[in-house]
Order: sequence, then C-alpha cells, then structure tokens
Amino acid sequence: MPTNHAVTNQVPPLVDYNVADDVPLLEGLHRENADWAAGELQSLGELAGSEQAQEWGRLANECSPVLRTHDPVGHRIDEVEFHPHYHSLMATAAERGLNAAAWLRQQPGTHTARIAKTFVWAQTDAGHMCPVNMSYSAVPALRHSPEIAARYEKQLASPLYDPRPNPLSAKHSLLFGMSMTEKQGGSDLRANSTSATPTADGTYLITGHKWFTSAPMSDAFLTVARTTNGMSCFLLPRVLLDGSRNAIHFQRLKNKLGNRSNASAEVEYDQAVGELIGEEGRGLRTIMQMVNYSRLGCLMMSAAFMRKGLVRAMHHARHRKAFGSALVDTPLMRNVLSDLALESEAAITLMMRLAGATDRANEGDEDEAKFRRVGLAVGKYWVCKRAQHVVGEALECLGGNGYVEDSGMPRLYREAPLQSVWEGSGNVAALDVLRVIKRSPASLDAFLAEVKLAQGADPRLDAAVLSLTELLADAENLEFAARRLAERMALVLQGSLLVRFSEPAVADAFCASRLDADWGAVFGTLGRAANTKAIVKRVPTYDV
Repeated sequence: MPTNHAVTNQVPPLVDYNVADDVPLLEGLHRENADWAAGELQSLGELAGSEQAQEWGRLANECSPVLRTHDPVGHRIDEVEFHPHYHSLMATAAERGLNAAAWLRQQPGTHTARIAKTFVWAQTDAGHMCPVNMSYSAVPALRHSPEIAARYEKQLASPLYDPRPNPLSAKHSLLFGMSMTEKQGGSDLRANSTSATPTADGTYLITGHKWFTSAPMSDAFLTVARTTNGMSCFLLPRVLLDGSRNAIHFQRLKNKLGNRSNASAEVEYDQAVGELIGEEGRGLRTIMQMVNYSRLGCLMMSAAFMRKGLVRAMHHARHRKAFGSALVDTPLMRNVLSDLALESEAAITLMMRLAGATDRANEGDEDEAKFRRVGLAVGKYWVCKRAQHVVGEALECLGGNGYVEDSGMPRLYREAPLQSVWEGSGNVAALDVLRVIKRSPASLDAFLAEVKLAQGADPRLDAAVLSLTELLADAENLEFAARRLAERMALVLQGSLLVRFSEPAVADAFCASRLDADWGAVFGTLGRAANTKAIVKRVPTYDV
C-alpha cells in the first residue's frame, strides 16, 4: 500500500448496536400498554443491529431469488430459490413472533408489540417482511370462514419456519400470500377476469392470470376470482393434499427497482384448486380485510426506512468532520437532521397510535375501530409518501459516500418508493380516505375527536383543524382535492399526537413547520425558533 494512502476522517461501520434503543418507539410501547414486550423488543433490537444480521440482509439482496419452473427431467415444479440468509431472516421473524402470533396471544397490546418488533427487525432487510406481513394480515380475512381459519391459524403463528413445499397439513408452519392484481385492471379489482368454477366436492377451479404476486413461494394464496355470483375470495394451496403441485404456474419473476430479496411473480392459474373464503360474491369485502392490515405494515415499513436513513445520517454527522467541526455541530446540518427527525418521530408516533387502536378495535372498542379505519387510510397515504423524501435527504447527508452501494443507502433509497405503491398507490389511498368518510361519517367523527384531544394546546394546530373542517365542507371538490385532504388530515393527526405525547421542542417545531408554513420546500428549512439540539437528542446515537 502506498505510504500516502492514509484513511482518516472516515466513519466507523454502524454495526453491533441495539436498534430498539429508540426513545419515541419505547414511549409508544409504554403508552399503548405493551411494556410487557420490552425485553423481547430489546433482544430483537440487539440482534437486528448485529453485524451478522446486517450481513444477512445485504447478502439476501445482492443474491436475488431465482425461478426454477421445471426440474432437470422436465416436471413442472414452480419453485423459487433464495440465498440461505434469506431463510435466516425468515426463521428469526417466525421465532420472534412477527408472523400471525399476535392473533393468538392472549395479552393486552399484542398487535402493538408486534408492530414495534417488526419496525426493529425490518431494519435488517425489507424484502422478507413482505411474506411475514401478509401471513399476519391473512388471519382477519380467513376468519370470514371460521372453520378454515381454525384449520390454519396455529400454523400461521408457529415459531418454526418451514420452507418445504409440502401439503399444508404436513407443514410445521405456513406462509400465506395475496394475489389480486391483473394486467388489465391494476387497482381496479372489479375489472379482474380470473374465473372460478365450482366442483362437486365443494372446491373451485380457478383460471386466469395474475400480473403481480408477491412472495410466490408462499404455501397458499388468497386471491379473487369471478363466479356467477360475482367477485369472490379463494384460498389456493401451492401443494395439494396428495403432494402434487397445484396448477399455479410462475411465468417469470419481476425485475424490480428494489425489494430484491423478495420474489414477485406473474402467475397463471390453469384450473387451480381453491377453497371459497367468506360469502360468494363478497370477495372484495373479504380480501380488503387482509389489505387493510397489510396497509398498517406498509406504514410501519416506511417508518422503519425513515428511521434507518436518519440514524445512518446522524451516525455519519457525529463522526465526520468538515472545516474543523463535527458535521452534527454545524448549524445547517443540525437543521437538516432536526427536520428529518421531526418527520421520523411523527411517523413512529402515528404508527404506534394505530397499532394501539388495532389492539383495542380487536377487543371490541367500536370508536377505536372507526378511528383506525380513517387514521390508517391517511397514515398509509402520507407516511409512505414522506419516506421517499426522508431517505433521499438522509442519503445526501453522507455526500458521495451515501451514493456508493457499500454504504447501504442506495438499497434503502430503492426500497423507499415501494410502500407507497403497495396495497394501493397514492391516488388509491387518497380516494380510500374519501370512501371511508362518505360511507361512515361516524369514522370521521372519531378521527376529529382524536385530533381535538389536543385542542387549545397549540394555536397553530387549532387553526389547522379549523382549516381542515372547511376543506371537508367543500363536498363538490373533494375528489379533485383528495390528496390535499389526505395530507392535511395526516398532518393534523400527527401534530395532535406530538403535542400530546412528545417533547415540547418536537411538537413546537412540527406545528411551526408543517402546520404554520414556517418551512421551505426541502428539509433543513426549519425556522430560527426551532430547538434543534433538543430535537436531535431524541434520535438514537450509538457508540460503535
């Protein structure tokens, strides 16, 4: 090595740290009655930040899945091969109860605990969380047919990861996927043409093409197909009871921008065998149960992307010096980091509030169920949109180093847009907000009641709530303004939560910037009154 090749002023790797040492996350865990899971969360956080688990995530993404349609002698097998460490990630997720275990655990705050743990573990790798979240979200849809739910719930909640392509009854555990999108319809599921024909034994034969099926190696899929009574929901096992492969044929894997560790496929159903879930002709209502729980997972993943990007930017700024000072001590960089921290904390706080609402709704609290329905719609729209901007700015904090694959930031940057597309892109999510408040005015009342719990605490928040009610009153233009409405609802909800639950410096700066227009078009434009030192103090920093 040449003698002039000295390595100075470079940042140490961010490994062997505890991802769960995160103040807003732990505050939310306590607030939503899931303190009992703090030990589990800390244990998982230590593993998630380890060099080993971070390496699992890197290798699972760099060694993408490979489709094997046939065996060496020509039999159709439709299998997807993964890097061994993809299976390491999946096994850990199952062992730590990130699958459907929350549905069977008889304890307060089980869904909140799960969301906190998935938020932590998602910071190893995003792709494998797709089948994990879908398996969790499948349970409420399956419960439309209680006898089928009873048959599979324990396997969906099992801590024993089992990737073998076996009949469902012969598996230690199960993964369930979702297969809805068709090439001619996209989000318009009523345009789907896949058909289902009943047979004498009570099953159906499903025929059609699905344009996008994520996690095609799942053990079974919930899908929608058209019967004589309309769109219906079906469960299709990948392997039949006799050990033969169901007629579910993977045509190709999608070449995606990111999410490389997770396979997504085009699928042909050639008279595949399926079981009806729920009432025939009410399939969209049935599968939307799964979609709505998956949307909470989308919000959680976006919050995790924000946090990981911010933590890496903060780590860089603490260790990197420029013009004689650590970057974190320079006023402008602290403005940028503080601005990113506000966005991240607002996302985490909203995530935990919706997780708590999920627990209480499942316990029979109708007001919480109504609030959750609207809060989740606006949160999915807004947080998933904001993740893309936060991750991009966090990458820039690392300068040229952030643009290099070795930093991990490009992988995070490629992941960031996905959750905004998944389970309904921006327009679908914004229109879902309108659909909910039109069909259920009581849900809007529950949302406004939640927001007004902070009434009188901050005049900027009060003014924003008033502005929101005026926007809601303009019924004639609501569809044209659906994105503006969803954004405004998300911001006043986040503002209310931060005013009630966060540090005054965080709440004050959020209301000043997001609700009172004391803010520029990019991050790093907080007003002079912002207490940036107090804000960044709530961002995790790790001595590694």
